[in-house]
Formats: sequence, structure tokens, C-alpha cells
Amino acid sequence: MGHLILVRHSITDASEAGRNLGQRSDPPLDADGLALAERLAPMLVAELADLAGDGAASSEPPRLVSSPALRCRQTAGAIAGGLGLGPDAIGLEAGLLEIDYGDWDGLTADECRARDPQLRAAWKADPFATRCPGGESGADVARRSRAVMAPIEEWLAGEPSRTAVVVAHNHVNRLRLCDLFGWPMRDYRRRLIQSPAGVNIVWFGRGGPVLRCVNVQPA
Repeated sequence: MGHLILVRHSITDASEAGRNLGQRSDPPLDADGLALAERLAPMLVAELADLAGDGAASSEPPRLVSSPALRCRQTAGAIAGGLGLGPDAIGLEAGLLEIDYGDWDGLTADECRARDPQLRAAWKADPFATRCPGGESGADVARRSRAVMAPIEEWLAGEPSRTAVVVAHNHVNRLRLCDLFGWPMRDYRRRLIQSPAGVNIVWFGRGGPVLRCVNVQPA
């Protein structure tokens, strides 16, 4: 009955340029990304205060978990500082890494289409079932990220005052939200958008998860 705050990492040069950024490179946040990440902390402090006003006050500090990618660790570090948590409070989970784009890593959508027109068309139609060349499908990502998220969600469901902040990636977050709410998994790219530093809040109640907000960015 607690709350999951699921966050996408902030801005990188690759995300600004519209290039695929998966597991095969590990760039830092750019200057705009660092500034946006710093604005996440006061936003989440306000969200936690609202949750406390709803009767979710807790003596337990929020649990903070991140993908080990540098862009996520930097985003989580900014959040930790704002919440009064040290860097040691951030738990790193490799299962939360972004999709492996394989041979499409670093390419734009147009470059992917030019390189592999048939495969790209199949992937666009069903990215859940179709693997990137030499990489992963959405189903692969959902499977490994679910293994990380399910125990966190079970922990949240055990106590209404618990909160977990998870910092992950575009595909990871969209897949997890589709899975939780029973939306068609093949449509995860069409049904949801995850902007840099976008925040989603899910409440785990007795009747199942409730989506409180989706893809809200700091002002």
C-alpha cells in the first residue's frame, strides 16, 4: 500500500540528438540535464509531503534504487541530496539498465530504417516481441527489470507509509507501467511517453496498483 516513484534519468547529449542510447555507451548528463536533475529533488520533497498529508507519513526514509548507468546515478544522486540521503543510500540494480539496442546503438531512427528497413518496421510494429539486431527485445527488458521491481513492489504493498524512488530508463519505465496496468505490451512505445526526468507515481493498494501521475517533469 506504499508508493512507487518511478523516474527517468535526466538529459544527455544523445537524448537531445535523438540517438539511441542503450547499454553500449555510458555518457554523463549534459549541463541542462544536471540542472534539470537538481530540480527533481524539491519536486519529490513536495510530492512526499503530499503523500504524508494523505496519511502516508513514515519513519522510514524513502528507498532509493537506480540503474548503474552514469546518467541514472547522477540523477539519483541529485535526488538523494535533496532528500537528505547520502550516496551510499542508492542501491544499484543491473536489471534496470536500458534496452540493449545492439547494432542500432548510437543511431537515429532514420539511420536504423536505412540500415535494416524490414527489421525496423517489424520492431516499430511490435518492439516487445522483436529484438534489436544483436540486442534485446522489449520482452527481454521487461523480464529482467520485473525481477528487480517485483520485490520492491511487494515491499511497498506491505506498509502504506513506505516509498521507493526508482531511477531508470525510457524503455524500462514504459514497459513496467504497461505490465502493472495490463496495457498491451506490444504497444508500450505507443501508449506512453517518458521525458527526461519524467516522474510517475504508483500507489499499491489492496485492489491493485493505482496510477497517481505519469511523466510529470520538474518546473
